[in-house]
Amino acid sequence: MAYRHRGGTFALYSLISRYAKVCLIPNQQAEDELVSRHKHHTKPSATLRRAQWMKNLLETSKAAKISLFLLTILATALAISDCMLTPPISVLAAVNGLKLRAPHLTTDEMVWITVAILVVLFAIQRFGTDKIGYTFAPVVAVWLLLIAGIGIYNTVKYDIGTLKAFNPKYIIDYFRRNKKKGWVSLGEILLCFTGTEALFADLGYFSIRSIQLSFTFGLLPSVLLTYIGQAAYLREHMNMDISNAFFNSIPSSLFWPTFVLALITSVIGSQAMISCAFATMSHLQALNCFPKVKLLHTSRRYSGQLYSPEVNIFLCISACVVTLSFRTTGFIAKAHEICVVLVMVITTLLMTIVMLLVWKVSIWWIAVFFIVFMSTESIYTSAVLYKFTHGPYVPLAMSAVLMVIMIVWHYVHVKRYKYELEHSVTRDEVKDLLEHRDLKRVPGLGLFYTELVQGIPPIFPHLIEKIPTIPSVIVFITVKHLPIPHVDVSERFLFRQLEPKEFMVFRCVARYGYRDTLEMANDFVSILVEYLQYYVRDINLYGVGEPLKIIYHSARIDSFSWEKPSGHAIYAEEMLTPVQSFSELTMHPVNMSSSRLAQFQTGKMNLEEMLKIEEDQKIIQREVDNGVIYIVGESEVVAKTHSNLLKKIIVNYIYSFLRKNSRNGEKMLSIPRGQLLKVGITYEI
Repeated sequence: MAYRHRGGTFALYSLISRYAKVCLIPNQQAEDELVSRHKHHTKPSATLRRAQWMKNLLETSKAAKISLFLLTILATALAISDCMLTPPISVLAAVNGLKLRAPHLTTDEMVWITVAILVVLFAIQRFGTDKIGYTFAPVVAVWLLLIAGIGIYNTVKYDIGTLKAFNPKYIIDYFRRNKKKGWVSLGEILLCFTGTEALFADLGYFSIRSIQLSFTFGLLPSVLLTYIGQAAYLREHMNMDISNAFFNSIPSSLFWPTFVLALITSVIGSQAMISCAFATMSHLQALNCFPKVKLLHTSRRYSGQLYSPEVNIFLCISACVVTLSFRTTGFIAKAHEICVVLVMVITTLLMTIVMLLVWKVSIWWIAVFFIVFMSTESIYTSAVLYKFTHGPYVPLAMSAVLMVIMIVWHYVHVKRYKYELEHSVTRDEVKDLLEHRDLKRVPGLGLFYTELVQGIPPIFPHLIEKIPTIPSVIVFITVKHLPIPHVDVSERFLFRQLEPKEFMVFRCVARYGYRDTLEMANDFVSILVEYLQYYVRDINLYGVGEPLKIIYHSARIDSFSWEKPSGHAIYAEEMLTPVQSFSELTMHPVNMSSSRLAQFQTGKMNLEEMLKIEEDQKIIQREVDNGVIYIVGESEVVAKTHSNLLKKIIVNYIYSFLRKNSRNGEKMLSIPRGQLLKVGITYEI
């Protein structure tokens, strides 16, 4: 499944959250769960027991939930820090090649040339990754062929015996000969495979198969041949400075073409990490772990291609500051190493949980995987941490700042959600409010945005208290992001109608995958009203229970799962197309009374019921034509007066600062200003 390869820790956390309720926000619904039911258990009972034990541990232990969340955001913060470091080290390394042909260039001049290239790189991001990618793709192909050819040339010319290095005996001899110095040098080896920690983070831009094939048959052989060729060259030039070994090993006639291609490909490598940053920011916002920033979809053909002006400016400034501060690739490399190795360690930990909980792999395979990967990564980590004071503190400091932002934002969001949930308006209270004689109904459709997936938020009675006037038709909207790539539009809306029905008040949860695009406000209303019409039809036509999931030309009801031929349950979030049609419903009725089914199959429906359906649909359409008003709660969150000092600092100062400097909800939802009504309220948490 695509979500398994979405890239790094977010992919694994999303996958775990589908099989266990690990989310700290209590907004899970039965309709969102993914449960694998088996008519015939093909897995060993011990394997199933281990999976159930892991599920119970993650769901019942608050410490386990928090630890899992913290590991995820730590790896994410490190990945974003990596995005700040990759452009400077890539471009600066390429620019350093100029020293061979222009030795008069000073370090300051090299640094400022790098900064200029970085500014241009970030300036072109607004044109979209697909357009940039089409330009870069031929260059990458030529580059890989060129460096592979140079590697073969150097190996044959200088020392074909370099190929003996593939013998593991020489690894043992290396550590035996160099001892502690050899162990410390492992940190430098990490630079040979930096970028692989974000290998699948660009799935919005490329397919899984294209990444696998290009890496295995394109990148890996070319890079191996390049390193072998450099080693052969250095065997013949033992006294040469190895800091610029690549450019020194290039035949003089190929220097300038290689230098130009090196510069362009360094930009391409930076581009991959920048794209990763945009995608990661989208995932962070879907989990409510970061202040809202503007996200633009730059391609009509590929839905996952994103661009964020705020993130782009932040990365540009950070990359330039890193370049001007460190000035050489050596210092930046040391900072780069710790990002890579810590992300890999965390990925191994989460992968082990996935193997236990999701894939239900044999305990022996899990043990082999964990021991091999964790022991190897721990050795690399220890080597990197040994050099902690020589640079790695920089990405850790940047990651710490990002983590504080994520933790504070998510902490307050969870507290606010729980407050609204505890103070949500009951059905009886809603009924009393709607039946109040002073309440006036005005023409139009009102969309009331709330984060609660159940119940009515406390801001609604606050609105009626201040302005005892509401639109003739009201829909309480919750936009919910699920831990899957896509939710088909036919599976998007969950509706419920509030009593008394003549007041035309509905609850709606609009569900999106993490790679789905939020429609513009007008388009969203058109789709919403269409499915609301189906809901009104189906709830009256079939007389089924609520909440009701509406499918185009279909009525799907409380049982939100259907059996696949294999015996596994299939849930709405997995579906790509509608499942049941009207005719199928008559053949396979679900939760429909026998008398209602008989009436439906024989066509003897009550004329009054049919007229009632038509009348309700006309009312909805008429009010839409009268105008749509978007009602958004502007809730200010403050700490209670008796709260401790730390909580007051977090809520009243840090969160307040972040909220004031992030994008408002109406901007994220693209709501027209002329149709917007903000309702202010203060929550004490």
